[in-house]
Amino acid sequence: MARTGVLAHAARVEADSDDRKLLAHLENVAEQAQLILRSSDGCDIVLPRPLLGLVLAAAHDLAKGNAVLALPVETRLTPNEVAQMLGLSRPFVARLLDEGEIPSQHLPDSRHRLVRLTDVLEFQARRERRAEGRRRIIEAAEEADLPY
Repeated sequence: MARTGVLAHAARVEADSDDRKLLAHLENVAEQAQLILRSSDGCDIVLPRPLLGLVLAAAHDLAKGNAVLALPVETRLTPNEVAQMLGLSRPFVARLLDEGEIPSQHLPDSRHRLVRLTDVLEFQARRERRAEGRRRIIEAAEEADLPY
């Protein structure tokens, strides 16, 4: 049985320009906000604070014009999906997996691997920290008028 692509079936949300104004306003009232679900019979249910945090985080990105993709953190991705998420080639991701830069698990009796979304996000955070460090070194060298 073929595996369907996780990223293709993830909930993707985009906001138009009118929605962005409303979403930007949400950030101003976030401190005293509650998330309430109203059922068809008029019953109000106050949703938990962590869910409000998720909605506000999504609203923040949507207000900036970014699309939001919702996936469970426990999601397992194929190397191809990892490459798509990171904007890298699949062969380069395969090399990162082989070198252990991104942990992966082989499927039983198979060459195929799966990668936890949390491991991909941790790799991306490490990559961004290294890039930020390099940027700071370059800025310091330019300010001190040092040759490269």
